[in-house]
Amino acid sequence: MLIAFNKPFNVLCQFTDRSQPPRATLAGFGLPPNVYAAGRLDYDSEGLLLLTDDGNLAHRLTDPRHKQPKTYWVQVEGVPTDDKLQALRDGVQLNDGPTLPARVELLAAAPSLWERNPPVRFRKTVPDSWLAITLREGRNRQVRRMTAAVGLPTLRLVRAVMGPYALEGLQPGQWRQVG
Repeated sequence: MLIAFNKPFNVLCQFTDRSQPPRATLAGFGLPPNVYAAGRLDYDSEGLLLLTDDGNLAHRLTDPRHKQPKTYWVQVEGVPTDDKLQALRDGVQLNDGPTLPARVELLAAAPSLWERNPPVRFRKTVPDSWLAITLREGRNRQVRRMTAAVGLPTLRLVRAVMGPYALEGLQPGQWRQVG
């Protein structure tokens, strides 16, 4: 079984949380029993999370050797120059080494998304922009670290696509079986 789930902002990609007070987890969304997240999506990120009851499938979806592309819609602070976009495309030097080249596109308009609660901070004097970034690796907080490295801090991060699977109209907290 494979489930596509639209993980809301500030929800953990696990079914339990031992912190006090406990944070929201996947347990609150009526998901089928015995499925587990294939990969991670940060607590403060949103969007497509795949869950499965098949360990081999989870491995194929998440192991870097299989290089499943993952596309993120990223709201950044500022307006990227061609040089900053090219730096992201070429790969950025991070603390844990250089990233692989990425596909990066400056979006002409914000993607059609749901309202986030709480909303992204708004500053009249600082413009923001939306990028579509496609990676074939998945390091801890990689997109946020990449955009920060080129001077474009991430304000909102939504995973839209993972391999052949996409959000396709799922609202936060909604899921559907895809396999």
